[in-house]
Amino acid sequence: MARTPSSSSSSTARQALARYHGKRDFSRTPEPRSGGRRGKGALGFVIQKHHASHLHYDFRLELDGTLKSWAVPKGPCLDPGVKRMAVHVEDHPISYADFEGTIPPKQYGAGTVIVWDRGDWLPDGDARKALAAGKLKFELRGEKLHGHWTLVRMHGKGDESHEPWLLIKERDGEARALDDYDVVEAEPASVITGLGVDEVGQAPRKKAKAKTGSSAPAKNAEPKRKKAALPATLEPQLATLASSPPSSPGEWLYELKFDGYRLLARIEGKGKVRCFTRNGHDWSVKLPALVEALSRLPTSSAWLDGEITVDGPNGAPDFQALQNAFDRGATSSIVYWLFDAPFIDGEDLRDLPVEERRARLAALLGAKPPAPLRLSDAFDASPRDLLASSARIGFEGIVAKRKGSPYVSRRSPDWIKLKNQQRQEFVIGGYTAPKGTRAGFGSLLLGVYDEAGGRLRYCGNVGTGFDANRLADIKAKLDKLATDDCPFEPVPRGVKAQWVRPSLVAEISFGEWTREHRVRQAVFQGLRSDKPAREIRRERPQRVRVIEAEAARSQPAKSRSEGKSKSMSLKITHADRVIDKHSGITKGELAAYYDSVAKLMLPHLRGRPVSLVRAPDGVGGELFFQKHLQAREIPGVNQLDPALDPGHEPLLQIDTKEGLLGASQMNVIELHTWNATSDDIGRPDRMTFDLDPGEGVEWPQVQEAAMLVRTLLDELGLPSFLKTSGGKGLHVVVPVRRQYDWDTVKGFSQAVVAHLAQTIPARFVAKSGPRNRVGKVFVDYLRNGFGATTVSAWSARSRPGLGISVPLAWDELPTLTGPAQWTVANAAERFETGNKPWVGMERSRKSLAAAMKLLGYGSK
Repeated sequence: MARTPSSSSSSTARQALARYHGKRDFSRTPEPRSGGRRGKGALGFVIQKHHASHLHYDFRLELDGTLKSWAVPKGPCLDPGVKRMAVHVEDHPISYADFEGTIPPKQYGAGTVIVWDRGDWLPDGDARKALAAGKLKFELRGEKLHGHWTLVRMHGKGDESHEPWLLIKERDGEARALDDYDVVEAEPASVITGLGVDEVGQAPRKKAKAKTGSSAPAKNAEPKRKKAALPATLEPQLATLASSPPSSPGEWLYELKFDGYRLLARIEGKGKVRCFTRNGHDWSVKLPALVEALSRLPTSSAWLDGEITVDGPNGAPDFQALQNAFDRGATSSIVYWLFDAPFIDGEDLRDLPVEERRARLAALLGAKPPAPLRLSDAFDASPRDLLASSARIGFEGIVAKRKGSPYVSRRSPDWIKLKNQQRQEFVIGGYTAPKGTRAGFGSLLLGVYDEAGGRLRYCGNVGTGFDANRLADIKAKLDKLATDDCPFEPVPRGVKAQWVRPSLVAEISFGEWTREHRVRQAVFQGLRSDKPAREIRRERPQRVRVIEAEAARSQPAKSRSEGKSKSMSLKITHADRVIDKHSGITKGELAAYYDSVAKLMLPHLRGRPVSLVRAPDGVGGELFFQKHLQAREIPGVNQLDPALDPGHEPLLQIDTKEGLLGASQMNVIELHTWNATSDDIGRPDRMTFDLDPGEGVEWPQVQEAAMLVRTLLDELGLPSFLKTSGGKGLHVVVPVRRQYDWDTVKGFSQAVVAHLAQTIPARFVAKSGPRNRVGKVFVDYLRNGFGATTVSAWSARSRPGLGISVPLAWDELPTLTGPAQWTVANAAERFETGNKPWVGMERSRKSLAAAMKLLGYGSK
């Protein structure tokens, strides 16, 4: 900032303020007449939110002893594609940067004013010449706004003090798409008091910060270390597979990628150490040496994250040696490479930058940690050089971690993995007979589940990487899983094999994927017992630009600069608006529920067309059942091929958490799915029976009806699974093989309901309509037609209380208190059980042919 002004510059400032003085009566308005010291460093800026006749934002840049000012009607926007009008108005005194208050009626600008943002600004080049030329480029370093911006004068009408300009965000790391994040809606309050513009005069919500124009520039508050009880469980942060190193390598830390098992250690007092796999399995008993070493660390409580390995002959991790150590029960050779510390000594460190968490971890381990414990080194070097070096010494690759990033329990774009060769897990679905002198088997048949999670796709064979001991050991495991049913769908052509139930997971390295989605040059590395077969999907490396864009979207600009993170990757506007008066649940709380339940809910959404129930006015207001996007897009909600539903707009599909949160932002409460997947939309893969109680039907009668439906389905040889509806009744879901079209499946389901009504007329009715089902239960089969949907498992319902549709085990039915036993408010109690009641659904699919014959459906 400039030095104390000379008399000539002070005179210039007085002249510049003439218009400001001429518009105001300082005997009546609390606005400052003059004053304010220039800072001794960078120039200052302030943005004031001003609720006068119309709400607008006053954007002010310090220059030549005054604040150059523009009125921005809609406020600044972080989206470079959005150009905001900025009307050049009179200069203001520097002291105005601190002004908050109420300008009285009948005075110029009457209304309330708050300081919405403030900080320093740095012009690119000579600011005076740039302003005169009509194009000023600059950097903002505020509490809300950061990065590079431009003010451009328009060629329009207006006098010198009312020239029309445009305020534009430049494309840099601080830019955000408006659909993802609207900074003026997301952060509406004063940076001084924490109050909104219409709350001026109330008690401040937070301590005032240093003011613009002082000798110290405004700074963002350092993240606070949060005191927190040690969680009972913790899900690890996972890395995203990238196709190439980051485009800005200096913004990342690099670690070696260890060829082992992910392990999280929970320490709570001496002698209370437990070790968990990435899926929450307790391996403490298997790892006594590690437990003992961890118990000697100088901490009262901690969650530590790392990878366990066994060193091979060349000093690099050897995955098969690790597998052998567990098989033989000789785990003393296992070492634990630690690389993160989400909790230490009662502090929740997850919001701190990765560098600080690493420093805390290093301090905990000390210079000489117990022998099995090792600190994973971080390298500040070229990622390409590190990759080449890691390959030479036998490592799988490297992991890059964005500097300043928090720890989040999900797969994150802030951690990316780079591999020296293609390698991933596959499910074993069968094996071929051995040839020649080889014993055991010839090769293993490999598969991965499709994105919908329903079908195991054949991906080729692996016949190398086995020694005699491995062959014998794996063959013994395969013999216990032998079956006559092929687990792959479709059945591989021309393959002669012994099929096995798909529960074993193998780690395979390979040369490439073929066009037929087969692996070439596959080499067996070992079996994995830490990853469930149902979770195995094909790993597809993402372009690093896509990953970096996702990271930019998922973190607010302020959080990136401070190393903070918010739990949700998409900002929810009007989050404090109550959407259910019965429970008091807000829009933000519903979005937080969908954020926390995404891992459980997405398997029910992936790969299926979805319909959205929007409630802009909350529960009790008008509902909009939306099968198409119509006028605007929703982040993460995909539009499908229009050919799937000819003559209509594209159907929708949600496969990611981003889609769930995007829907929440658009006031979606319910999500309904089809009974078919989008890749085979003409053939349903399940039937749904919705038990809809009529007037006068009590809950025990609904429970009885569900058991009677199950009994009939059992007699027909059909499996059935149960869930609450979250509304009035229960849903019975029947997984079926994809053999018949919609009309056939719907017709059969109608025949099932007609049989129930004919056999037990006192309990069931086959016709819909309130009058028909008084005192009875209508088992709704209409959910089984083309285009019909049923509320998804884990979806909320737009009813008072916001009940949740939750998967159940049949033996839980007698103890169930009602169809909305779980709600948005208490659903977390059910997360530990999660989808376990439905774990056998996919492998229980049956053909409808035998059931149709038993029921006489289709016969004349």
